[in-house]
Amino acid sequence: MQIPSYFTRGRIIALIAAALLTVLLGLLPAVAGRATCSADNVEVACPADPVGPRGEAVSDQFAFGHRPLGTEGSITARLASMTGTITYPPPGHDQIVEGLVPWAKAGLIIKDGLAPGSSYAAIMFTGAHGVRMQHDYVHDTAGSASGTHWVRLTRSGEVVTGYESPDGITWTPVGTARLDGLPSVVQVGLFATSPGDLSVVGGSTQVRFTQAGAEFDHVTVTGSPETAWTSTTVGEMGTTDWERDHLAPGLVEAGGTLRITGSGDIGPVGTIGGASIEDTLLGLPVLLVFVIVLGARSRGGVPEVFGATLATALVAVGTTVPLGTLVLRAAGSTVLPVSLLTAARVVVGVALVVALIAVLARALRSWLAASALTVVPYVLAVHPLLPDGVADWLLRLTPAAGFAVQQTAGEFPQVLAHYTPAAGYFPLPGWAGLVITVAYVVAALVLMRWVADRRQTTLSSAKRGSGPAVPRSGPIRTVHRP
Repeated sequence: MQIPSYFTRGRIIALIAAALLTVLLGLLPAVAGRATCSADNVEVACPADPVGPRGEAVSDQFAFGHRPLGTEGSITARLASMTGTITYPPPGHDQIVEGLVPWAKAGLIIKDGLAPGSSYAAIMFTGAHGVRMQHDYVHDTAGSASGTHWVRLTRSGEVVTGYESPDGITWTPVGTARLDGLPSVVQVGLFATSPGDLSVVGGSTQVRFTQAGAEFDHVTVTGSPETAWTSTTVGEMGTTDWERDHLAPGLVEAGGTLRITGSGDIGPVGTIGGASIEDTLLGLPVLLVFVIVLGARSRGGVPEVFGATLATALVAVGTTVPLGTLVLRAAGSTVLPVSLLTAARVVVGVALVVALIAVLARALRSWLAASALTVVPYVLAVHPLLPDGVADWLLRLTPAAGFAVQQTAGEFPQVLAHYTPAAGYFPLPGWAGLVITVAYVVAALVLMRWVADRRQTTLSSAKRGSGPAVPRSGPIRTVHRP
């Protein structure tokens, strides 16, 4: 059986070396140093984001004034005032000012216990987005933009409905949530939270502490025994100098009003931090360079190049992601949780893009051109080396767009974040980026075929135009045979 021309000993060794380097570089962030955190100048284990009902990392940090509620009941309240504090905002970063960040929240909440990450439904007033009803971290429904002063939450079994009213008489539903598995007794009450004030300076993000407070009156609860309110902080809170020296988080009762003060966020994106599984793909550019050079210099068929590269990338990425994640956790780093299906999608998707890029290099017959179209845009975009807008367009218009398949974090309008490739957010969904990569490969293959056909036509025309061969002139020799 004849071995295909692509599978020479040198290429096989190079592919093995590329796979090994990809794995080793993927382990580099973990082995470079153990992650450490500190509290009051004492080294402690780094915290991890809580996990929501769907298994994703979430934010769940707020001040909670609560009491128990049974399977049927409601809570109603009128907002008297809502104020906030922002520490050292731009441009001067030199003072503490009064104000609310856009997604500061205060309102009513029904929650499955006090554990961070547990199921909930809430109706709330926000700093700049009007009345909202949110539940289980990812769901967000807009109410009125202004004019609302009263809000209400009702529970009927596993169904929670939020209402708003301008006067406490006429009520308008905002949204309904079904919280599967909600226990017979939940916690109901008032909450306040305020995410950090975010700005981008020189490609890096800065997040400053903020705090929100709201005063409610006419607070009534039905379906619950008359008990005292309990003040709890869900998630870590109260550790900043501002909270210790000026205004502590929690619930304060005074003169028939309830004032709740808190910081943090309740939302679908973790705020504590940690690595993502795609952070283990530090060696991906090295793998790309190897397969591009091998593809450009190969005279083997396209199926051979694609198949060999796909197999190599599957082994390299399929080893790096789980092993790198395991080593990161062993080194004390938190890794944002993803489902097994998501991890498999990252491995297969990245391997497929790598194989397509090898075919692109095979079609272009130039490792330099293929690298300029793929490796360079990818490296410049996923590292903060370019303005955000330029990085976005590079990953929209070049074959490197296909690497959007590795994104595991979602983008949500109710969460203020630095949604850029350097932070792990690609401008296109994975399937759209993959389509762009495939389009480049198909166009390059068609161009390669067209050039080959033109060359063959030119050669054939040259042969036909040359005519019959003419013998050289010279003396005539006579051969005498016996």
